[in-house]
Amino acid sequence: MDISVVLPLYNEADSLEELARWIERVMKENGYRYEIIFVDDGSQDGSWEVIEGLSQSNPNIRGVKFRRNYGKSAALNEGFRHTKGEVIVTMDSDLQDNPEEIPEFYRMIKEEGYDLVSGWKKNRKDPLSKTIPTKLYNWTTRKVSGIRLHDFNCGLKAYRRQVVKSIEVYGEMHRYIPVIAKWAGFRNIGEKVVQHQKRKYGKTKFGMERFFNGFLDLLSITFVTRFGGKPMHLFGFLGTLLFLAGLVIALYLAYAKFFWMGYRMTERPLFYFGLLAMIIGTQLFMAGFLGELISRKSPDRNKYLIEKTIG
Repeated sequence: MDISVVLPLYNEADSLEELARWIERVMKENGYRYEIIFVDDGSQDGSWEVIEGLSQSNPNIRGVKFRRNYGKSAALNEGFRHTKGEVIVTMDSDLQDNPEEIPEFYRMIKEEGYDLVSGWKKNRKDPLSKTIPTKLYNWTTRKVSGIRLHDFNCGLKAYRRQVVKSIEVYGEMHRYIPVIAKWAGFRNIGEKVVQHQKRKYGKTKFGMERFFNGFLDLLSITFVTRFGGKPMHLFGFLGTLLFLAGLVIALYLAYAKFFWMGYRMTERPLFYFGLLAMIIGTQLFMAGFLGELISRKSPDRNKYLIEKTIG
């Protein structure tokens, strides 16, 4: 199969039939072998009934329905599990992404060798309440990850099959898939300017809480990816640094106590800072030590992504 189109959705019943017909037409015009996978994230507006009707008229249309709303990341992760295509394309289900872009995304993956191609909504059709936080988020993510993409959160993306089968998406991590892919070893990441259209039906699901949750998820994925398998490298280093700082303060105060007449070190605020540094340093070191013990018992500790083997 050439292409799997994964469409996460929540209460988008009005747009699904039009979107499905549009994707079908693009696929037939280009002669692709394809599948469309709708992932209903606990919709309450009859979206699933629409999907059932579409699957009866087109055997290439499949569906997954959650019992409740888990979020876009969960929907994408489950959709990825069900894909069979060599190239996986993700799109939003609100008709703001244009299916006419799919052939060029497919070409960039197959012919130019990209592992992942992300859309860039250069001319967004969204209100300022959504575009301004998104610009700040994109800037922060570029600085932290070193990936030079303009629009990390664009729903229109294409992936080589190995990418989606090698990563896990949860929380609000869907916006960080390029970051997750890079740290999994898929570094050939490209970008394509895409047409963005105004929402035709319903209303946006974007809220400020998603922006703050996304920022916290960025910190989480940075920590887990870099130090998840070696927590001692972070906690042990910080703990040792703090303990040594406290020890230097303690030695200085002890010297002053014995060689400076009338010096009362317990009356100095520095004494308590040094004591606190040594206590916190010891706690951090122990946290790293315990994390290392837990990590060594993890069944995934020696699980590595292997690209090729010979013999």
